Amino acid sequence: MKAKFTLLAALVLAHASANANPAPVTDINLNRSATVASGSQTIPTGSLEQRLAMLERIVEARSDGQIRMQQQLQMLLDEVSELRGVTETHAYQLEEILQRQRDLYQEIDRRVSEVQQAGTSSVDSSTISPQVAETTYSSDVLENQAYDKAVNMVLKDRRYDAAIPEFENFIHTYPNSTYAANAHFWLGQLLFNKNELAKAKTQFERVVGTYPNSTKVADALLKLGQVAERENNKAAAKKYYQQLVSKFKTGTTVKLAQDRLSALQ
Repeated sequence: MKAKFTLLAALVLAHASANANPAPVTDINLNRSATVASGSQTIPTGSLEQRLAMLERIVEARSDGQIRMQQQLQMLLDEVSELRGVTETHAYQLEEILQRQRDLYQEIDRRVSEVQQAGTSSVDSSTISPQVAETTYSSDVLENQAYDKAVNMVLKDRRYDAAIPEFENFIHTYPNSTYAANAHFWLGQLLFNKNELAKAKTQFERVVGTYPNSTKVADALLKLGQVAERENNKAAAKKYYQQLVSKFKTGTTVKLAQDRLSALQ
């Protein structure tokens, strides 16, 4: 009985002591700034001002990252555009070189034919067809010199701008020349190179319409197709290429026209 009384007294004293001196409680949310995970960023659980400041920094960081990504993407797009332009320029320059080579070969062939015609006429002039002689050689020395001067400005001197008025003067001075078709084609080619498409088209049309038997007709049709392509007239380009393929069947210009027809499908 005495033991039970002693234990009860001890419990009463302990309870009274606990009520008299409560243990201190600390609000950790007020004394430190805790954080919780939110993706790769952290959101503060402290005061409202702290949370707003942290969110502003997060938004600014993300905005800066998006701006940098957009700038890098634009740089890549600019580089691709520049490379595409370089490729197109090289393709155009290659086509111009090939065209000049064709013109040069044709001009050499013409001059060789002139020598052969002259040699044959010295032996027996009656064996030469007047029509062939008329289309390949002129007996007018001044006419030959004027035409050769204009051609040499292109092939030898490469004075392309100066050659334009030279061919214009030749056509004006010798409108019925045996070289008229060639002169119109050369003039059209020089204007085409300067991107004066309307004037170039007029010269190429003159070759096709006025000199249907000229060796330059196939080349003129090809150039008319190229002019139409530069003018974004796909239908007209296809018409010229088809006309070239139908009329001449084979040859380098025919192959080029077929390639362009395939590309325009």
